[in-house]
Amino acid sequence: MSNTSLADQNLAQLANWLMYSAIAVYLLAFVAACAEWAFGSRGPGGRTSAGSSAEQQTPVAPSRGRTRSAVVGGASGSSTQVLAPPAAAPPEKPQVPVGDGPGAAGSSPKADLVGRIGVSLTVLALLLHSGSVLTRGLAVSRPPWGNMYEFSTAFALMASAAYVGLLAARKPVRWLGVPVLFSVLLTLGLAVSVLYVDSAQLVPALHSYWLWIHVSAAIISGGVFHTAAVVSLLYLFRDRWERAAAAGREQSRAAALLGRLPSARTLDKLAYRLTALVFPLWTFAIIAGAVWAEAAWGRYWGWDPKETWAFITWVAYAAYLHARATAGWKGRRAAVLGLVAFATFVFNYYGVNIFITGLHSYGGLPTK
Repeated sequence: MSNTSLADQNLAQLANWLMYSAIAVYLLAFVAACAEWAFGSRGPGGRTSAGSSAEQQTPVAPSRGRTRSAVVGGASGSSTQVLAPPAAAPPEKPQVPVGDGPGAAGSSPKADLVGRIGVSLTVLALLLHSGSVLTRGLAVSRPPWGNMYEFSTAFALMASAAYVGLLAARKPVRWLGVPVLFSVLLTLGLAVSVLYVDSAQLVPALHSYWLWIHVSAAIISGGVFHTAAVVSLLYLFRDRWERAAAAGREQSRAAALLGRLPSARTLDKLAYRLTALVFPLWTFAIIAGAVWAEAAWGRYWGWDPKETWAFITWVAYAAYLHARATAGWKGRRAAVLGLVAFATFVFNYYGVNIFITGLHSYGGLPTK
């Protein structure tokens, strides 16, 4: 075995160990994020932070009526005070706690410390994860997203980076830690257990500089779309909680945790802004893929299954943005449409690569 080949094997093995280490640290960060929610469930005095937050957000009801008095003078100059019954007032509707919640840590300093530890672990895991992806590419001297395993690890990297990027921009989004880290762990677990293949060279059709441009744009877009989908899902839960609070319905202790999330309106805006931010990059990824197809196969578009579902995903996200901008779609309808759009993205990756054969069948699935 040549020195070069030995070095490549060593790099490939190092990439695997870095990936396993990243998964272990991600798991610790996930446990810390869960602990932050658990420790933050009780504020000062043993009351739940969610309950105290809702009470702070709910205005104090005005008095239903004011006692009116009248003074009636007698013949002797004395006066008698007559109390009239209070004026009838219409029944008040329950107030909706529309303000942003206190976050995952609630009002507990202990939970805040655990949350900060979780963020530090997430950053460490992100660095290990980045090292694994980079080393995997160096092992074969090519972009590290030439098969489903590599694309999955790169996609999870972008999802984690989007979360850390929001934290670095000083956005109060630590409440995203549990769902984002859970989905990252799920993606990486599927990658290393089901989709893993040894590092190898690409098929001839993929030897192009467009692999750097087209696929990297798709990976970054997918990572941000993933974060937007998580926010939309949380919006649906929070909106349901606010509706129940408005109706005065008693809710379970677990449901009360939703009161520590940002308001439904804030979640709705965040999901929209993330999608609008990355949609131009997704558009560019599709255009770049068409240009690459012309160079590889002599035509820009051939309605290959991968191309078809990429176009369906583009239409779904375009419909989401168009509905919000022109038809005024906000809230639940917009959130559901955004989740449907992300579902088409996920199917385009897993479903098309695994179950449908086409010109883009380069998934590199392991063979038994």
